[in-house]
Order: sequence, then structure tokens, then C-alpha cells
Amino acid sequence: MNKQLLGFNEFFEQQLEQFETTNKLVGRVMLEHKHSYRVMTEQGELLATVSGNFAYHAFSRKDYPAVGDFVLVEKMQGEERAIIHELFERKSKFTRKMAGLEIDEQIVAANVDLVFLVMSLNADFNVRRLERYLVAAWDSGATPVIVLTKADLCEDVESYVGEVEAIAFGVDVLVVSALSGKGIEHLNNLLIEGKTAALLGSSGAGKSTLTNALLNSEQMKVSHIREDDAKGRHTTTHRELVVLPTGACLIDTPGMRELQLWDQGDSLAASFADIEQLAENCRFRDCTHKNEPHCAVQKAIKQGEIEPARLTSYFKLQRELAYIEKKTNTDAQLAEKRKWKQISKSLKKLK
Repeated sequence: MNKQLLGFNEFFEQQLEQFETTNKLVGRVMLEHKHSYRVMTEQGELLATVSGNFAYHAFSRKDYPAVGDFVLVEKMQGEERAIIHELFERKSKFTRKMAGLEIDEQIVAANVDLVFLVMSLNADFNVRRLERYLVAAWDSGATPVIVLTKADLCEDVESYVGEVEAIAFGVDVLVVSALSGKGIEHLNNLLIEGKTAALLGSSGAGKSTLTNALLNSEQMKVSHIREDDAKGRHTTTHRELVVLPTGACLIDTPGMRELQLWDQGDSLAASFADIEQLAENCRFRDCTHKNEPHCAVQKAIKQGEIEPARLTSYFKLQRELAYIEKKTNTDAQLAEKRKWKQISKSLKKLK
């Protein structure tokens, strides 16, 4: 499989000039499992690990390869194994905060052109969750597309589409059904050779079923949703990149119950453009949109132009991003100290 088909374009070609390429191959990370990687190269798929030098200079999780990354590897003679020596700069990345108490960035998908935000047209439909995904999608550097699945199970598709369009400004909304095939051709038209897309959404949204429909196979395992609350089981347990018949690459990801944002303050304005534009008409420049007189945002809510729940969501995401920013600034300073301490120890050993 040639690297251009995998999405290796001029952006990455320019970086290749700065690397030592003797006896090395360009590869793309197809699957990540702990600290092992499945890497596709022009000589086939290889099982790879990072070199000791690579690990020594990696100070956080984002410094390691993720699914969708391009890497430079050295194939081990006579084996289907390789060592990763270099990680190419990413042209885009969809990230989130690590699950749990740990304050670190997790790269969900790297070097994607399209981010398909998948949500099903059943009881699990939630525009507040979609707002959160849109903030992260706008920050990724890729183009977001909203994909509403399971249209065959919904009796009032238009009302759901209307709810989504009210909060997703400038984003295409596609309605699909993997069962009937509705909308699949439209998706295939977007997934052209050399392009990469990532499927993101909660468990049970139909991502794996959609992947199978695009692959024309049953490669991805699927599970039925629970009947009592329409929520899905975690079918996909790892991120994986597959090559579609159209020549495009598709990254399927495990379902996320809740996407915790990571340092995406600039994208909050893009996702809540309606509130940001109204805020420009508030009497006070530092209006908090709560109790101040002549607040244009509160006026719009009273007139029914904006749902109160949307403003509540805006406030919640603001607080979350402010907390992450504060914590990352502190952690970055500590990481920098640890890095120089490590370098200092290494220099002393050389003396």
C-alpha cells in the first residue's frame, strides 16, 4: 500500500527532509495497544515499538504515537517487526482530557480531514452532548460533519435535524441508516482517496455498524443497545484505522459516555457563535449574562430565541476549560522542571 493512499501528502513530505531516512520506512499507525503499534508501510503491516531514544525524549502522552500518526520506522531484518524512530508533526488532532483525575491530553485521532460526530436518532439523542463534541471538533483542525444514525427507527427525523441545526452553525448534518443504506452514498462521496475521517460519538451511536456499511463487510464487531435506556455497550474497545474501498482512511473509536474537553477555549466561541454575537450587544463589556441590566443574551432567552439549557451548557464548558487551563499551566511548569532535572543528571553522567 503506497503512503499517498494512506494520506501522506506534501505537509509530511516536507518534514521527511529533516529526518535521517537510511534503511527507514514511512508508516502510518493503524492500531495502538499499550506501547505497541500496528504500522502500515509500503512493505506491509508491521508490529512496532518506540526506540529507547524516542522514549527518553517523550515527556508526556502526546509525545507518543497515536492512531492516524505518521512515523518513520526501521524494519528488523527477517521479521515483521519494526522500531519507531521519528514521529511526524500532526496536521490535525482530536483530543480530550484523559479519563479520571489525571490531567493530561489524550489524542483520540491524528491527521484527520473530517470528524464525523455520530449521534443516533433514538432515546440517546442529546444536543447538549453534541455541543461538547463540536467544541472539540472545531479545535481539532479538521472539518466537523454531524451524522445522525438509525434513521429507520425514527418517526420524526426533521424535528431532530432542526434541533441539531439550531446549535451547529456552518456544519453539514447528514441523516443515515446503515440498515436501509440511506445517506451512505453521501458519506462515500466525502471519503475520497487520500482523505482521512474519524468517527466519534457515544456508545451505541452506531459507529461500528456505520464502519461496516462503508467497508461493505462485517469487519467491526457490533452490539445491540439496551432496550431500557437506548444506551449502547462498548463494542469497539480500541481506536483503529481502516482503509475503505473508496481509498479513504477511517478511524473508528470506542464510545465515550462523556467527552472531557482539553484546552479548547478558542473553539468555544465558534461552537456558541450565537451567544458570542449577542454578547457584543450587552451594555457591559464584561457582562456575565446572569443578572446584569440590558443583557442581550438574557433578552434573547426571554424572547425564546435561545434555550436556557444552551446558556447553561455554555457556562459549564467555560468553567471546565478555565479549570483545565489553570491545571495545565501548573503541570507544564512542573514538567519543565522535571525535564531539565533529567537533562542535568544525564550531563553529569557524561562528565
